Amino acid sequence: MTDTDFYNAERVQAWTRELAAAPYRSYLYSYPHKTAYRPFDRPKPLSELWQDEPTDHFFLYMHIPFCGARCGFCNLFTLPDKREDVHKRYVDALERQARQWAGFASRPFARFAIGGGTPTLLRADQLTRLFDIAENIMGLNPAEASISVETSPETIDAQRLGVLKERGVDRVSMGIQSFIEAEAAAIYRPQKPDEVRRALDVLGQFDFPLLNLDLIYGLPGQTRETWLYSLDQALAYEPGEIFIYPLYTREHTILKPEDMPASGPADPRMELYTAACERLEQRGYEQFSMRRFARKGTVGHDPSKSLLDYGCQEEGMMGLGCGARSYTRSVHYASRYGVSRQATSSIIADYVAAERHDHADYGFELDADERRRRFALKGLLHREGLDLAAYGERFGTSAFEDLPHLNLLTQSGLAKIEAGVLRMGREGLGYSDAIGDWLISEPVRRRMAGFVLP
Repeated sequence: MTDTDFYNAERVQAWTRELAAAPYRSYLYSYPHKTAYRPFDRPKPLSELWQDEPTDHFFLYMHIPFCGARCGFCNLFTLPDKREDVHKRYVDALERQARQWAGFASRPFARFAIGGGTPTLLRADQLTRLFDIAENIMGLNPAEASISVETSPETIDAQRLGVLKERGVDRVSMGIQSFIEAEAAAIYRPQKPDEVRRALDVLGQFDFPLLNLDLIYGLPGQTRETWLYSLDQALAYEPGEIFIYPLYTREHTILKPEDMPASGPADPRMELYTAACERLEQRGYEQFSMRRFARKGTVGHDPSKSLLDYGCQEEGMMGLGCGARSYTRSVHYASRYGVSRQATSSIIADYVAAERHDHADYGFELDADERRRRFALKGLLHREGLDLAAYGERFGTSAFEDLPHLNLLTQSGLAKIEAGVLRMGREGLGYSDAIGDWLISEPVRRRMAGFVLP
């Protein structure tokens, strides 16, 4: 069978029907997925992994795996624990890890992010320590790096935000999910709208260059009207950026599949996504991915900074903290992954007790095919698209020859080539979770299917 035969009109129509029948499959914010990670045959010295990393600039990430309460949809590596002594011991361990990693940070950091969990659950003095670790140990220069911190409404106060402002944070990201108390309760999120508004008012007093707000569609009991109400409430605060997430349920989360809306063409999430796209466009926001929308004209960082370049398809990400992932071009690695309280507590305890952090023993080695897929996926699932010349320069081959089924994207009209860039439009971006799943290699898919979550 030739490519022409395989991608005839009948085949294209069948494929688009498959996408429409199951548009929500999995969220691939990175590739390969963490459930494809396994113990390495032998520990890999970090000095070997980082010595030849070719990127010009690195990304520094710190993971704080604590939150006030676990939401019903959450499968992130996080533990509900508000104890200050637990937080301090964890930051002690993170500092110990940083001192062992500092010698591998051979490139300037273009980005620095603190995520979780809820980093602002930490006291202000512990937040200060995180920035001291980044600058004084890892060598971060805040004048040339974009800095982002995640937060939650109940942890917002002037003292914590004062630390973020003083240390040059450009972007504060806050998860709201819904402005309707009954919808928040349906996902086991103990949150009242008045608390959200209080937090937003305090955030507004500090005037960070970029405020990002997260919302979720497809919540139990949510309608088009209530979804747009929450979106309009968020827009009233004029955030520079909004992320909208479809609701998923996963193994070991409180929400179960039976709590979800019906899948298939009648899945209400697609209607809610489309309604949000239209409302955001009306309000002057540009779409950059299925989830990310930014207000036109938003700079997104302190204009006094001279930011270093870092592209979404680059590697060179150094992840400090238990649950953080690190990416070199050929090896991704992390601590073990768990969701249940018992598993997460055990993994964190091992991290805090460890004296050495100079080897990687768990992760994924990317062969040439997986590196090509990662590069293609990271471009396609964003508005920037897949630069075909950049792909050829990196790999010495053609993207359409390596991944011939990309032709289905162009022949279906979900993507088109513009000035040498394969780029999806709104409809194609709306199917990102199905298209990303479709592009997973069979070896990675088998490893994901065989993963047993502790």
